[in-house]
Amino acid sequence: MLRITERISIADWELSESFSRSSGPGGQNVNKVETAVELRFEAERSPHLTPAVKARLKRIAGRRWTTEGAIVIRAEETRSQARNRELAEARLVEMIRQALVAPKRRIATKPTLGSQRRRLAAKSQRGEVKALRGRVEGEE
Repeated sequence: MLRITERISIADWELSESFSRSSGPGGQNVNKVETAVELRFEAERSPHLTPAVKARLKRIAGRRWTTEGAIVIRAEETRSQARNRELAEARLVEMIRQALVAPKRRIATKPTLGSQRRRLAAKSQRGEVKALRGRVEGEE
């Protein structure tokens, strides 16, 4: 069981792990030890997440969201399989916590009368400056 918050936790059936060999340098260790972890979370089928949270999670996950509605996180930073597993789980927990926070609704506001007048005065002043550019009459 993976704990997200005090009220939300992910059951073991929603998570699956697979291991493979890591890429990059590492000498003989990288050629024989499967330390890379691929964590798969069945987000679309999860009963613990609301549809709004799932929608935000899909946006946050980006390319890691599959067509089946699962999130795939790959961790291969360390040479330890256990540490890579912890890193992948931590990334998933952080992603879900971000999705749990609902964005604030934007309140539409109107510009003040003073700010409108200042903007129009600045525009007309700039127009005068540009109008003064160009050829000068009579001096040639």
